[in-house]
Amino acid sequence: MSEFPRDRFDLIPDAKAEAAFVDALQKGRLHHAWLLCGVEGSGKATFAYRAARRLLGAAPDPSRGLLGTRPDDPVARLVTAQSHPDLLVLERAVEGGKTKKAISVDQARELPEFFAKSPSQAAYRVAIIDAADDLNLNAANALLKVLEEPPERGVLFLVTHAPGRLLATIRSRCRRLSFPVWPNHALEELVRNRTGVSSADAARIASMAAGSPGQALALASGATLEADLLAQEWVASETVDRAEAMAVADKFRGAEGQERFETLMDRLIAAVKVRALEEGASGARWAELWSRLSELPDRAAAINLDRADVLAGALADLQRTKAGR
Repeated sequence: MSEFPRDRFDLIPDAKAEAAFVDALQKGRLHHAWLLCGVEGSGKATFAYRAARRLLGAAPDPSRGLLGTRPDDPVARLVTAQSHPDLLVLERAVEGGKTKKAISVDQARELPEFFAKSPSQAAYRVAIIDAADDLNLNAANALLKVLEEPPERGVLFLVTHAPGRLLATIRSRCRRLSFPVWPNHALEELVRNRTGVSSADAARIASMAAGSPGQALALASGATLEADLLAQEWVASETVDRAEAMAVADKFRGAEGQERFETLMDRLIAAVKVRALEEGASGARWAELWSRLSELPDRAAAINLDRADVLAGALADLQRTKAGR
């Protein structure tokens, strides 16, 4: 199952948001810029692609919701292939296998040129910025210039996990749609229906996902569940099996190894956080460990530390915390 929002057709992030957008479209009151707000993984980008497909002329499929369309629709296929001439997507660039930390001003400067042209195949030209939080200051100012002079037959979707960090002048020129977190029972149902995992695993995934359907679907892989079980075992046990930890670290090589490392560290940090909350007032040392571990992956990446050494250091810190040192 693809994790890319542009490939999702059966996930309806929020029915109220879809109804608001369709109502504006049908009444001829379509705003030129939409600020899609909510926690990461709450379906904002999925909504943006659903709305974009509708604006670009994809045939409606009511069985998939108000903004639903079929994956085999010609417009939908162009969007999925990232080749629709009337759709521009800005996201952090990948160079040399590494994702940039920000959306650059050069990328943002594509917007005015894109919107200066008339739609070639559709009634609108559409741009998706995923996420607007990733715009650096110069890129944000370049976007602001587009918002100040709304393009004719142009619509922008700005995905944001933290709208308060955006320029107030950007926020004020957009219509806001908020995407709420999903309740656990809805996440469990989503995961069971989409992945076929057991009810017990679906419940565990829902509790890990913190209300995010995107996170829930990403967590539903066997590798993530395995990492979560291992992390919980390490936190709960008196000692960590050194041979087991070395065997795990031996799989950290290459691009796939990087993903395994990041997944395991994420689940270890989460398990430590749960332990800190369970300990309550007496859990200060666990809270301090959680704080240290939370900073560790970014610090390790910044100075290119060996992943096996990072895990060994984290587990040593965990052991000291258990011993009350």
